[in-house]
Amino acid sequence: MTARLSEDDLIARFFAPLAGEGGLGLRDDAALLRPDPGHDLILTVDALVAGVHFFPDDPPGAVAVKALGVNVSDLAAKGASPAGFLLSLALPDEWTEPWLAAFAAGLGEAARAFACPLLGGDTVRANGPLSLSVTAVGQVPEGRMVRRAAARTGDRLCVTGTIGDAALGLDLRRGTDAPWMASLAEAERAFLLDRYLRPRPRVALGPVLREHARAAMDVSDGLAGDLAKMMRASSVSAVVDLSGVPLSAAARAALAAEARLMDRIVTGGDDYEILCAVPEANVPAFLAAGAAAGVPAAVIGTVVEGEGPPAFWDEGGERRFKRGSFSHF
Repeated sequence: MTARLSEDDLIARFFAPLAGEGGLGLRDDAALLRPDPGHDLILTVDALVAGVHFFPDDPPGAVAVKALGVNVSDLAAKGASPAGFLLSLALPDEWTEPWLAAFAAGLGEAARAFACPLLGGDTVRANGPLSLSVTAVGQVPEGRMVRRAAARTGDRLCVTGTIGDAALGLDLRRGTDAPWMASLAEAERAFLLDRYLRPRPRVALGPVLREHARAAMDVSDGLAGDLAKMMRASSVSAVVDLSGVPLSAAARAALAAEARLMDRIVTGGDDYEILCAVPEANVPAFLAAGAAAGVPAAVIGTVVEGEGPPAFWDEGGERRFKRGSFSHF
């Protein structure tokens, strides 16, 4: 039986090659990070646990991309540029070097794509399932962070990309045998599964949000629930036109096969798109700047007075959802 790597050897082989300048080669007890002059630091952290946030047999590279991507998505929604991240990794007894090599390769791919280098972290042995935590650091020009709790009556609500793909991908990943799944082409199934496995944080939208949006957050726990959170934080409410919610061709195909999927699309999590409140006068410039940055967005509703839950409308009238968003508790 081959001896396992020591913790120091594990770090040197798999993670030190990913370290940015501030990580000091992962040979010190802490990282060194110097923000640009005139900038604020923005910090966010997310934990992921096998069997809760991802399937234990998900590809290790995809697990790494998701772990970093969900944090970088939070930075993007604040208008921040990534500066680096810390990783805590708790490995179960059955971990293998090939698994860790694939995980590190995916992590390096994501770190380069998001311009977010590894600064440091910790590795430990887990008595339970694989778990990991990423703390990401970003920076914005001083005083320019886009907050969640700043939406105002009359602002238009916009969302990037397409909604519901990851939730449908998760259903496909679970392997249930719903009729709508059989109706999809293989390319549509592959697209939805990839959207679940690999978040695409909207980093390029950061400067656009700072320039044009008043409030923003990323859509991680479902559009309906996350919109409700933003409105509560801002002490306002909202009206949403469901026909304006942007859908991919794959999601439209699924919806055509089963109209009830609209509930799943609007309340399912893992979109990692950006929801924002934009002053009405800024909307044309916001949409144009987003498109120029490669991040299309759509107007889906309006911020209104009141503190009740957001109202969602379609051609049949107001639509109510049994489940607002994902919650651990």
